[in-house]
Amino acid sequence: MNRVYSVLITLAVSSACVLANADKVIIAHRGASGYLPEHTLAAYAMAYAMGADYLEPDLAVTKDGILICLHDMTLEATTDVATVFPDRARENGRWYAVDFTLAEIKQLTVVERSSRRFPQETRLFQIATLEELIQLTQGLNATTGRDVGIYPELKDPIFYERAGHAFSELLLEMLAKYGYTGPDANVYIQCFVPATLKRLRDELGADQPLVQLISDRSMQDALVTDEGLDEIAAYAQGIGPHKSRIEADPTLVERAHARGLVVHPYTFRADVVPDKYASMEDELRVFLSEYNIDGGFVDHTDIMKRVIDELE
Repeated sequence: MNRVYSVLITLAVSSACVLANADKVIIAHRGASGYLPEHTLAAYAMAYAMGADYLEPDLAVTKDGILICLHDMTLEATTDVATVFPDRARENGRWYAVDFTLAEIKQLTVVERSSRRFPQETRLFQIATLEELIQLTQGLNATTGRDVGIYPELKDPIFYERAGHAFSELLLEMLAKYGYTGPDANVYIQCFVPATLKRLRDELGADQPLVQLISDRSMQDALVTDEGLDEIAAYAQGIGPHKSRIEADPTLVERAHARGLVVHPYTFRADVVPDKYASMEDELRVFLSEYNIDGGFVDHTDIMKRVIDELE
């Protein structure tokens, strides 16, 4: 086993007593992405060790129909694909994950996205599959006695469906394989596209908790109206709004709660803190205590864990 992975998993096992406040959940955004390259098994293991309640993978689909953990449709921002497969870019100069088999994807090494974070010249990690993330999570749950869940996002579903992949069905099949079924399953399925979530619930019979993501773009303004929240409550169990929407209208949380929806805003980052806050800790205290969110997506798991513990 890679020595880095071994050390991180040992750390996770030793942290079995680290439990987050059950009322305020910590969603490790792309793993502990503030410390290690996003969507790698190492980042997920570190987030687990730091006390995350959920590990969050964005999902993409390979050419041979395998779900992988990847934020972008394309590979060049977070891998060395341009070096390994220089002639495989599309006419627009970009390398799309859906054009590569899993075997080819596994030839790539992951590169840190941000120059402010993990050294970008370091080449230690691979892209993980969803199945690998699930096996890691369930394995650590078995060895630590904790019950950390997963929080997958169907990213760009229309793109993959047009490419010939049954994106939603692939996810439901994988969740069923590992026991994530039923309304009490320790999983949230998230998506920005209302039609995708409605199809999951009404056409595909998904019985897992669903979360409607809501961007800060005006095209999704209708979702945060009373009528919009009423509609969301008919098919989902929660909303994941851009945090700026709550700052602009703190009643959003109360109105969502009145409809039985949990509120998990995104994304809290220690190295990208709005000017109005002195630190990420200050920002989190406002959102957790004053706005009364139910949890949030965070790049720096340990900081949110510390703030939640202080507020108990």
